[in-house]
Amino acid sequence: MTQLLFRKPRAPAPAAASRAAIIDIGSNSIRLVVYDGTARLPATLFNEKVMAGLGRSLAETGSIDEASLTMATTALARFASLAREMEVDTIRTVATAAVREAANGEQLIAIARALGLDVELLSGESEALAAGYGVLSGIPEADGIVGDLGGGSLELVRVVAGTVTDRVSFPLGVLRLGAIRGKGKGTLDKTVAALLAEAGWAKRGEGLPFYLVGGSWRALARLDMHLTGYPLPVIHEYRMAAQTVTRLQRTIAQLGKGKMRAVPNLSSGRVATMEDAAALLGVLIKHLGSRETVVSAFGLREGLLFGQLSVEKRREDPLIAAARDEAERFGRFPEHGDLLDEWIRPLFADEPAELARLRHAACLLADVGWRANPEFRAERGLEIALHGNWVGIDARGRALLAQALFTSLGGGLESPPPIGQLAQIDDIERAKLWGLAMRLGQRLSGGIAGPLRRSSMVADDERLVLHFDAEHAALYGEAVERRHRALAGALGLTAAVDV
Repeated sequence: MTQLLFRKPRAPAPAAASRAAIIDIGSNSIRLVVYDGTARLPATLFNEKVMAGLGRSLAETGSIDEASLTMATTALARFASLAREMEVDTIRTVATAAVREAANGEQLIAIARALGLDVELLSGESEALAAGYGVLSGIPEADGIVGDLGGGSLELVRVVAGTVTDRVSFPLGVLRLGAIRGKGKGTLDKTVAALLAEAGWAKRGEGLPFYLVGGSWRALARLDMHLTGYPLPVIHEYRMAAQTVTRLQRTIAQLGKGKMRAVPNLSSGRVATMEDAAALLGVLIKHLGSRETVVSAFGLREGLLFGQLSVEKRREDPLIAAARDEAERFGRFPEHGDLLDEWIRPLFADEPAELARLRHAACLLADVGWRANPEFRAERGLEIALHGNWVGIDARGRALLAQALFTSLGGGLESPPPIGQLAQIDDIERAKLWGLAMRLGQRLSGGIAGPLRRSSMVADDERLVLHFDAEHAALYGEAVERRHRALAGALGLTAAVDV
């Protein structure tokens, strides 16, 4: 039997990921989300919601109305069936304020139980804890107040240094706000001020960001992105100043529901509650003293998953974990990204940790475009960086990641839109150097480990030197030389080889 030359054992395939489902019975919507992938940052495999409005009638009757119960029953039956068909490993069903407070909440729990769903009735404090964990899962450095606006309640949570500290729940869900505001101008302001003062939360957010969780508040951000022509259609870590929230309140009143339903990516089911959600947000920012809002795409459901992880696993960088998982799934040689980062690191030893982690993520993703048409690999890298399902990264970080991948995959030194709108020129120029260095490492190594381990690259005052042992000097071919000279020229150095 003929033995293949140069054949080496491939890295073992990643173990099959656990598939987990969460059914979230909220006061406004009921949602099924199925997650799959790395434990630190599972990918959303399936996501569907039904706007059942369980909390709609609570203020008037104290019960969930029959129409909402019927919608909920239909949704839960479908979701339970789908979860079984998807062969999920675990399914967790949780219910929040409406079911907790409704006189007939037990009726809905019994309906779910008959469908094979074991409902966990979350307390207000448990909701708050999960919301805080959700924000920390996607924004590990978060330092401020988390606000989770549901249909029946509002949870406020203090997050700092990777932990959840104080938390509180208020009966200020978006489905309750209309009744409060209907009592007269200024009533909502007085109500919120009194509740915060009584709970000891007045001015607790002084000078800190306010992290937005909940569909109604995300809808406000979507509207602002549309109105301002924001160039990146990614809502996670989108920021709005306090004055922007005030402006949005006026804009919503002027636009009307018909025009808002025409806004791209704005859930039509949220339009009816946006005016109330904006009014509450404006009042909260004023009485908490928050300087700005930051949207979190992660909330209660992601927080429930995060809370099940070990302390060690929670400390993993979600961007690096997700990029490494992406490389294992779609790259040719899964171990290559970490080695590539180590190989180019000496050129960027002065970089702060914030930039170093972005460079590391770029190296991990350096090989994910190889399946694309060769004419469009650079565009593929751009798309992955800008629109990938990453967290732990803001718009500026996405732009730098995009520039590095675009350059490394053969796009050259131009900066395609919207990179120039999302980051400063000095940072973009730095990312181009990452891309050129990655491109050199990829060509030298052929995307495998050995050549990177048997060579090194250093820069002195005048030269960019590639070092090889004599027995491996043949690695330095014509294509490698071209990329070596391109990187050296960009650094203002002369290419040199030391054998």
